[in-house]
Amino acid sequence: MVEKGVKDSAEPAEEAEAEATASDKRKVGSAPAKQIGGGLGDEENKEEGGEQATESQNDVEGETQEESEEVEQKEAAVEEDGGAETERQKDEAEAAAGMQEVEEDGAQESEEKENQTGQEQGEPGPEPLAPAPTQANLQQLATLRLVLPASNQVLTVAMPLLSTIGQVKAHVSAETRRDPTELQVLFNGKPVADHFAVADFGVDANETIAFEVECGSPDGRPLRLPASAEARRGAGAGGGDVITVRVPGLDGSTKEVNVEIDRQLRRKPFLGGYRHKRSGVEYHHAQTQTNPKPKPPSLVPVFNRDTQTVESKHQTQQTSNATSTQMTKPGVYVSTAEDKLVVPGRYENADEYQKRMLSKIVTVQTYYRRWLAKQYVSRLKQERDTRLEWERQEEVRKRKEKEDRTRREFERRMNPKTKEDFELLYSTLEQWRREELDRINATLTGAERKAALCQLLDQETELIAAVDRHQLDSSKENKEKAVQSLLKKAAAPKKWRNGEGKLLEMDTPFTLRGRELLGIYNSLQMKYLTQDERLDVLLTLKHTVKEHECKLTRDLIELIDREADLLIRGVAEDKLSGLRKRISTLFLQYCKTPTFNPEIADLLAVPQDPAQLRHNVHYCSSCGRYLKSTEFPLGVKSDKIGKCRRCLAKDNVARAREDQSAFKRMLWLLRKKEGGQALLIEEADLKHLVNNIWEGQSILSCWDDIADLELVRWDVNKPWSPSNCVLLTKDEADAHEAVGDLSKAYGNMLIHRVKQKHVLATNYFHSISGASEKMQARELELRNVRITTK
Repeated sequence: MVEKGVKDSAEPAEEAEAEATASDKRKVGSAPAKQIGGGLGDEENKEEGGEQATESQNDVEGETQEESEEVEQKEAAVEEDGGAETERQKDEAEAAAGMQEVEEDGAQESEEKENQTGQEQGEPGPEPLAPAPTQANLQQLATLRLVLPASNQVLTVAMPLLSTIGQVKAHVSAETRRDPTELQVLFNGKPVADHFAVADFGVDANETIAFEVECGSPDGRPLRLPASAEARRGAGAGGGDVITVRVPGLDGSTKEVNVEIDRQLRRKPFLGGYRHKRSGVEYHHAQTQTNPKPKPPSLVPVFNRDTQTVESKHQTQQTSNATSTQMTKPGVYVSTAEDKLVVPGRYENADEYQKRMLSKIVTVQTYYRRWLAKQYVSRLKQERDTRLEWERQEEVRKRKEKEDRTRREFERRMNPKTKEDFELLYSTLEQWRREELDRINATLTGAERKAALCQLLDQETELIAAVDRHQLDSSKENKEKAVQSLLKKAAAPKKWRNGEGKLLEMDTPFTLRGRELLGIYNSLQMKYLTQDERLDVLLTLKHTVKEHECKLTRDLIELIDREADLLIRGVAEDKLSGLRKRISTLFLQYCKTPTFNPEIADLLAVPQDPAQLRHNVHYCSSCGRYLKSTEFPLGVKSDKIGKCRRCLAKDNVARAREDQSAFKRMLWLLRKKEGGQALLIEEADLKHLVNNIWEGQSILSCWDDIADLELVRWDVNKPWSPSNCVLLTKDEADAHEAVGDLSKAYGNMLIHRVKQKHVLATNYFHSISGASEKMQARELELRNVRITTK
């Protein structure tokens, strides 16, 4: 029964204590103000207010104390007297209510006093609110919480009570790298003069007071701690947070100690712990709050490896060897059992010696030459095998390239996407029509022939309609890709390379604006969004376009409100497709307007400045449109501007249906490799040069596959031109570029044929020679200007 009564009385006491702790936590931010109010009243209220503010602050920042000891002390106190705790809390609540009234009166008196002081002296900031402490107390530390409202950061520092506001500004200036004259310290929302000390605001030793620091710089940059300062403070390098901890003693007294928080960048290991059953607080192992132990020094002496290595030196020497001969004599017997009798051989004169040596030399030379022959034969076999392997690999590569090209063409025919793909498709259709027409004319006559021709016409009509349907679907997809590409170019950062060759990127306000509009446009195009997500996108779009007032934005806002209203009413999404399409179209028009998206001005096909339309604009006699000069292909024989590229493409589809992709690729490779006069010819000129002058085949092997042919220089030491080129296959072109003297590599008949074709090319392309000379002179002039500028 006793234990049950104690537990019942302990539970209300713990609940009251938890409520008091929560109330103290909510009062932490106003602790300095309450201390000032206590300073205006009597001394007893000041002491009570200071104690309560200190208790509330310790409840918030006392996480580093040994909470297990506090819980044990609380349980022991509850077991002694369960009802005494409740009465003590009631007394504290009454004292807190009385102190609040005194604080309100003191705050009013403090405000009146500050107003009077500001009127008399004309200086910002409050006057000293507490009696001047002694010189010994001024040397003690107080905790200053410096709040930076612009960046929502807090700078905590421990400073002596005699420190002035000017010294506080200097500390903040050193941390934020800002001019101290631009900083302004606020206390309770009012500016404070630099000559006031920290002790003038009613704070005692080991207590905490809060100030606000603002910056009035002309550039408008917010006051914030730099990343390096945050990392230094987080690592505990002399700038960590400082808290005041109240440590209870064994005799019942308390002692306040300033504790600096050491923030480690390392990840704390989990070494176990336990959780309190009643409060639910987790207690981790103490080792997690302690820096790892340093590695003990080794007791074994360690030396550098070089000190234990002997430097050796090899040297050849000839040592003396003493010999002796011993004979039988008195007192010494030498056995003759192993003696040998040496008989002189046949005498060999010099001629015989030379003859014998010559025969040995011939024998050695024979074996050596045999070895050289075997090595030579082995090398020839290896070269033969290498050549055969290379030929095999080249054959496999060519076959694979041809298969890949055929597969790509088949894929382009089955899934056409670009204009070149549709040209290939129409060319294939025309080839099929001609084959069928030749078959009908060769096999049928009379009425059967007419019926077959009508059936062929119907089939051709159906195939053209199918190709047109594919072209419409592809145009929609390509249009969306073009819009995405345009918006991404407007949102891309500026890029350039510095002197070291590194790629640098820079975002401007215009590119950031383009990136914002790109994100909104992509959000509008997203499907399968929930109602809340779609409403969020519409709200963002509405806030974006409301920045500008015009007819376009008003129409867009009206459509946004209409869709939001229909979504709230529960209208199905399939019935909102038309409305959403209108919103996307109007917003795309908004993104293409340079007034709202300045970065897109340089990317539009039609310039916004009407003065630019007066130059390089010509009239197309076929479609009746005014286009830039780049939209009109001009051949070397052109004396006037004819049809535009679009009209020529339509005419090709309707009449000839020729595939120009091979000549386009050949011209692109030629311009990329050579430049010069290759930049002055068009696709029609290149087609005439290949088909009419070079007869569409290689001059050496008569290979006529246009995909394998290249136009390379005839004389590699001269620039490329129509009168200095030759049509060869890729392999023949590589071998031709390695030839030094043409007269030794080719026969007279071949050289004569090439020169004849060069004469034909000179007569046809005579108009571009002067333009090429002017272009080279202009390029040389620009190069000299760049060198002079550098």
